[in-house]
Amino acid sequence: MLYNNLHPLVSRRTFLRGLGLMSASAALAACGQTTGAGQTTTEAPAPLLAIIHTNDTHGHDVAVEGTDDTEGNFSMAAVAALKTEWEKKGYEVLIVDAGDATQGMPLVDTTKGMPAMAFMNGCGYELMAVGNHEFDWGVEALAANEETANFPFLSANVVDKVTGEPRFVPNKIVELTDGTKVGFFGLTTPSTKTTTSPRNVEGFTFLSGDELIACAQAQVDELRGQGCDMVIAVAHLGNDAIGGDQSKGVLEQVTGIDLFIDGHDHEEVQEEVNGVLLVETGCYLHNIGVVAIDEGVPSDELVAAGTFDGIDASVQAIIDDENQRVEDQMNVVLGATAYFLDGNREPGVRTMETNLGDFCADAYRWTSSQELGYEVDAAIINGGAIRSSIEVGDITLGIIKSVQPFGNDLGVVKVTGAQLLEALEAGCQAIGTESALGGFPQVSGIRYTIDASMPFEEGPLYPDSSFHSPAALGARVTIHDVGGRAFDEGDTYSIAMSTFLCQGGDTYYAFKAAAEAEWPQTFCFDYEALVSYLVEGCNYEVPAEYENPQGQGRITIVGV
Repeated sequence: MLYNNLHPLVSRRTFLRGLGLMSASAALAACGQTTGAGQTTTEAPAPLLAIIHTNDTHGHDVAVEGTDDTEGNFSMAAVAALKTEWEKKGYEVLIVDAGDATQGMPLVDTTKGMPAMAFMNGCGYELMAVGNHEFDWGVEALAANEETANFPFLSANVVDKVTGEPRFVPNKIVELTDGTKVGFFGLTTPSTKTTTSPRNVEGFTFLSGDELIACAQAQVDELRGQGCDMVIAVAHLGNDAIGGDQSKGVLEQVTGIDLFIDGHDHEEVQEEVNGVLLVETGCYLHNIGVVAIDEGVPSDELVAAGTFDGIDASVQAIIDDENQRVEDQMNVVLGATAYFLDGNREPGVRTMETNLGDFCADAYRWTSSQELGYEVDAAIINGGAIRSSIEVGDITLGIIKSVQPFGNDLGVVKVTGAQLLEALEAGCQAIGTESALGGFPQVSGIRYTIDASMPFEEGPLYPDSSFHSPAALGARVTIHDVGGRAFDEGDTYSIAMSTFLCQGGDTYYAFKAAAEAEWPQTFCFDYEALVSYLVEGCNYEVPAEYENPQGQGRITIVGV
């Protein structure tokens, strides 16, 4: 591990020499000693290294000024300018990203992530770890983005099921001016198999648990074997999972990592785990991270939006051109709201009922009923599918797209009461814990209660999933009524949902069997349902029934 919090009498050069990052002659010169025929060496000290890191930008590549109530974010062009600043200080600078750059906002969504590659190419990124949302546009778009990038997509634990080989480049070695070798390897969260559409990942195995730990250790050993003086993990793991599937779990079980740059859970992290510095910037370019390594000693700085005003003009020009194209499409006003519609993650759509959750679920149900010509019983939208709030004022197409950026198809599935109860039990499994899952069910046409005082009892893992089935139906969730009639496990209900849920996405494997038995007719994209409901169902104005941010009492949580 790198020099960190050693006793002040232990010199940095002594520590560095112990790592092998200084040659013997350089170490002697640093101490004023001589080599050869009594001549003092003049070898230059090891170069200064700065690693600029980003993660979970999700298309937030245009600068936004912060307010008293909202956090601002950088333009991606600031990343390039920050690189120049550190180069002026005498540092060699490498820029890396920890994943989820190609999906999330209309700026990158309208062309399936391709603009993000142009922005990152302009900045001179060295590499990017593959995030779960890099898969959202399908394998062809993923490959196109990978080909367009002037840098490798790194991931060692995503394996092609046919070849048995890693799908992506596992690692990369960068040689500094003095010959020091810095090795990077990438890891991708195993939850990708349930946090993107299952059809997008059906050809891949995501190593998890002990296999992920073994994979990471093998990467470290390989890079050390190739003469790397420093080994850095750039991963999209976060710490929402358990054990080896989270960054802290890797650091607790894998030896030889000098620095861990993380993403995925949108947290700001600067801490030491098992003697290794673990860093993460949060998300959305609210911060840019800089790990400065001076003679082997790493220190991380989170540069907050508003504290640095540098802009690289050439990169900004690329962003401005793309942004103008997208704004022309997205600035069409579709309606308005007099009420804030809450799409926050937690507390919010992943932990409780909100008015935006109600609105989205109602939009699914209303649009499906219009298309099919009969009253659909209910609708479910997983909270993780709702990606932003709607502020008071005009609602544009761009705002709707930011709420529903995934472009999933909408369909109606016939499910039994037992399947519905299982789905709600699984979707609510994190309630009452410190975690927040994207599977939390926002609903229309359903009233249910969660008893958070009862622990979620894990049944078997769902096939090809990181989520457990509930051991007992009805242990924590009580469904009161569906479609206006009393709930019965033996009844059959028509449920509007995205194809993401039809394919068993998030925790919704219970719906997969029903959908496979009779695959639903699909008739529009998820965001189009919101447009139709706002324009036609609500006559361009969000009704007063959505005024309360905590929704309309469809979901009751007790025991918290």
